Amino acid sequence: MTTVIDAILKRSSEPRLQEPAPSPDVLEEAFRCAARAPDHALLRPWRYLVIEGKGLESLGKLFAATADQGSTTLAQDREKLQRMPQRAPMVIVGIVSPRPHPKVPQVEQEMSAAVGMGYLLLALQSAGYGGIWRTGEIARDRRVSEGLGLADHESIAGFLYVGSVVSEKPEVPRPELESFVARWPADDAG
Repeated sequence: MTTVIDAILKRSSEPRLQEPAPSPDVLEEAFRCAARAPDHALLRPWRYLVIEGKGLESLGKLFAATADQGSTTLAQDREKLQRMPQRAPMVIVGIVSPRPHPKVPQVEQEMSAAVGMGYLLLALQSAGYGGIWRTGEIARDRRVSEGLGLADHESIAGFLYVGSVVSEKPEVPRPELESFVARWPADDAG
């Protein structure tokens, strides 16, 4: 088995994270991996924000500002929202930054950004760190996007919480291949 396949098969979402966060050298290499995402026409329709230290407190305040406004999902405890970024020593915000192109629709650019987030998570895990990719309504809240300085055409692909794993959780059972893989047309499977 190759190290790439091994890393993919061992990948898991790790919600219990602590210091240390990845070093600048590890982050640099991980972002190089993210930049290898499929990218039709080399539009580079993504960018990232690295948040740590006092920035996590600011992100918590930004999250808390969404409480009791808008949908019922976000109308939760302001303090809980403010503590969310403190779940890890580092949060990396993946940003979809599409560019107009006659042959590359926005959805394809969104997928490129998502693949980059996945590569980033795999690279950090391979370097010995844990992470969990979180989205939800907070990632779609325009006030959060504006507070993070996103342009009107940009959106949040997700928040990647990163750090050292406190305790690994049990392996999640994976589906049998037959439940999600089929041959087409079925008559030619022989």
